[in-house]
Amino acid sequence: DTDAKMADVPENAPEHCPGTSSDQAGKSAPCQGCPNQQLCASGATKAPDPAIAEIGEKLSVVKHKILVLSGKGGVGKSTFSAHLAHALASDSSKEVALLDVDICGPSIPRIMGLEGEQVHQSGSGWSPVYVEDNLAVMSIGFLLSSPDDAVIWRGPKKNGMIKQFLRDVDWGELDYLIIDTPPGTSDEHLSIVQYLSSTNVDGAVIITTPQVREDKLKPQRVY
Repeated sequence: DTDAKMADVPENAPEHCPGTSSDQAGKSAPCQGCPNQQLCASGATKAPDPAIAEIGEKLSVVKHKILVLSGKGGVGKSTFSAHLAHALASDSSKEVALLDVDICGPSIPRIMGLEGEQVHQSGSGWSPVYVEDNLAVMSIGFLLSSPDDAVIWRGPKKNGMIKQFLRDVDWGELDYLIIDTPPGTSDEHLSIVQYLSSTNVDGAVIITTPQVREDKLKPQRVY
């Protein structure tokens, strides 16, 4: 579908690129003159991303993985993710992590009271920020010089960032990894499902609101 194609279009691709995993990759008219044409035509881009296996190995020590999603913004998805993380971590025998993959609107650092914190890199990867001894948090918000900085990225760059979060963060052994996603269904969701395909996701929590459309309300008589 269209969203899937957009998810594997390189940043330097021409308009109407069919996507690197398409059967027309490197062969269609828009591919003429593209710097990726030869690589796409060779079929190499259709091979599974090696990062999928790497992520599967990295997250093999995570017992439970839970996605938190919503169809629209402002319904309390990130607030719920934070409450769920704190609730699970209230058992001191459990190791919990909260990953924020809302690249353009990261709110988890503020909700968790971690604004201004930064991650550090070591030989074993990025070290997450800890709220408690058994509650770790990772967000692109920790990589920005200021909380007011805007992140305006195309899909491929977002996908690369999510890949790094899953593959390069030194989570250690976890009982629960909660993944807070952006609202709607976009590149981030396609990426997270693809990259977690080699590992087991326990399920998803979908946050909704009980709104009723006006045209569905029962008309009332006025006397």
